[in-house]
Amino acid sequence: MSTEKKLTVWDATYDLLRSLGLTTMFGNPGSTEEPFLKNFPEDFEYILGLQEATAVAMADGFAQAIGRPALLNLHTSGGTGNGMGNIMTAFQSKTPLIITVGQQTREMAVCDPLLTNRDETMLPKPYVKWAYEPKRAQDVPRAIMRAYALALQPPAGPVYVSIPLDDWDQPALGVADVRTVSSRVGPDPDRLKEFAKRIPAAKKPILVYGAAVEKSGGWFAGVALAEKLRAPVFRAPAAERACFPETHPLFQGELVSDASAEPAAERS
Repeated sequence: MSTEKKLTVWDATYDLLRSLGLTTMFGNPGSTEEPFLKNFPEDFEYILGLQEATAVAMADGFAQAIGRPALLNLHTSGGTGNGMGNIMTAFQSKTPLIITVGQQTREMAVCDPLLTNRDETMLPKPYVKWAYEPKRAQDVPRAIMRAYALALQPPAGPVYVSIPLDDWDQPALGVADVRTVSSRVGPDPDRLKEFAKRIPAAKKPILVYGAAVEKSGGWFAGVALAEKLRAPVFRAPAAERACFPETHPLFQGELVSDASAEPAAERS
């Protein structure tokens, strides 16, 4: 009789996470997350938040710092609710977060036991790009791969995968497929040419820069454009990133979120 260990959904998922570089995990664990966290691999790191909102905030900052998705693990109902304020912030900041949540077992869900989310994909909306619970245990790795791609593709943002706690020990279909994902988009070249023609014709151009300037690696290009045009630069309202050096003589401050209000530089 063969003693070869069968590949489980847990095995396939951790191998996938390892391949994607998702070896740092943030969370506030509980009972429905324990099967996912059991036998936690030595090459992974779990960063504990004492409350779910804290865990979300740490994952948000980490993802922004490394420029790649971060992995976050929460409860499916109460834990997600506790973290919703910071999930909304991550959505507004376009932070790529992969949120996995522990759901009750499939066979018990019909009885509405404690810690069950009866409508598992609704709670985090509209502040996630995608919310999904796999229809069968074997689809968990594939769902996480899709979540990774959607979190990273512009506009980046949080995604949400609900996983019943008894899925992890189920047999996997095989090694999970790993896909490459592009995080870059480009403007239509014809429209870009039209825009470039209009700039020299402008009498008093101003530039409004948002967080995407820095996030896309356009900091120095943005400075060069402003200096070439000798145009004043305003930061977009509530931009979550610095997008132009504030000590630069062309910098005029941040625009306020009121169409009838004066720019910061013109207020007395």
